[in-house]
Amino acid sequence: MVAEKLKAMGVVGAGGAGFPTYVKAQSQVEYVLANGAECEPLLHKDLEIMKRYPAEIVAGMKLMMEATGARHGKFGIKTKNKDAVAAIEPHAKKAGIELCLLGDFYPSGDEYELVYSATGRLIPAAGIPLNVGCVVNNVETLYNVQRAAEGEPVTRKFLTVCGAVRKPVSFWAPIGTPFRDLIAMAGGATPDQIAVFVSGLMMGTLSFDLDEVVTKTTCGLIVLPKDHMLVERRSRPIAVKHHIGKSACDQCSYCTEFCPRYLLGYDVQPHKVMRSLGFTLTGANNWNQWGELCCSCGLCTLYACPEDLFPKEACDQAKTDLRAASIKFVQERPVRVHPMKEYRRVPLGMLRQRLKVDHLEAPTPFIAAEPQPKRVRILRKQHAGKPASIVVEPGASVNRGDVIARMGEKDLGADVHASLKGRVSKVTEDFVEIEA
Repeated sequence: MVAEKLKAMGVVGAGGAGFPTYVKAQSQVEYVLANGAECEPLLHKDLEIMKRYPAEIVAGMKLMMEATGARHGKFGIKTKNKDAVAAIEPHAKKAGIELCLLGDFYPSGDEYELVYSATGRLIPAAGIPLNVGCVVNNVETLYNVQRAAEGEPVTRKFLTVCGAVRKPVSFWAPIGTPFRDLIAMAGGATPDQIAVFVSGLMMGTLSFDLDEVVTKTTCGLIVLPKDHMLVERRSRPIAVKHHIGKSACDQCSYCTEFCPRYLLGYDVQPHKVMRSLGFTLTGANNWNQWGELCCSCGLCTLYACPEDLFPKEACDQAKTDLRAASIKFVQERPVRVHPMKEYRRVPLGMLRQRLKVDHLEAPTPFIAAEPQPKRVRILRKQHAGKPASIVVEPGASVNRGDVIARMGEKDLGADVHASLKGRVSKVTEDFVEIEA
């Protein structure tokens, strides 16, 4: 059974969410959608994997269609990525899969956007693609589905290293590889003092620790000078971000008018959430509810706000507060696309300019060479759900592909495997360290 194989081989969403793929394979749907949109500025790992492995990706998509009983397959890919389109198209056509050509805007890779673009269907407020008969998988996930069907577990991650480096590239890296080894593969950083955005400038995380390691959801590293505007903004304490918003927001509502979820018809209104920063005990919960359906894409904070405030972070706080208070917002009005949606899309080129990274846009060609780390640190939780239970002891010898952490039969998650041959040098509550 495909689903059992996917769980045992450790396949999870490789686009960043890390949702266990076997759960999607167990569903019954009408559409399977491949997500090759890749809209994070500067990252090109999906583009490169589509150019390099089109047959494997389409084969994985076909397996998901068979497992879910889907009658239709649609492949979301940007029109501008002509090499990827040319690589995927003949395989997709042979498999009866239709291409869904997308514009170069942000966030075209959001699953709500992709489902609407590919099928014309609107996911219910707070729903998932399954609610409208769809399953969405990142293209690298589909590659891993095909490999898992042949008994190959997930031990490597395809990623891009770009930004302020000497040679932006894309390549495979063993899971657990330190960031410093990845940056070395790109010829090293050009500035002396750097910061690293992990998996994206918009929705990724900021790190200053080059000993952090690759996981199954790492899409790439974007290296920036430590004094870059984006690093400074992301580094501010959350209390400072809220204080600035409380004192300076003039309720222009640009954050709401550019919000992709608002334009799709969902009750996301960041400007109203910003009002709650000035409240104490009166009304805060009411205003905060307008942030619950936010997808945290970051457009409001990094593009729309003319005063460089932090509405996305206010929405993040609102969601946390609502969960803590056990309040669940229910959208009462029907989901209807805003009439101005098509005219408020944010082109990726304009977004790069706003982020002051347009000069760093560059091809990231695939190279066959892989990092050869002397030591890997493999986290037992690299997925949505429960952490896997570690099943190895210090001193044990392991081969690449051996299970080192296993999920319970009824637990949500995926098994974790050794990414290189060596000796288990350390086991903690959170990770297994292996020396080559």
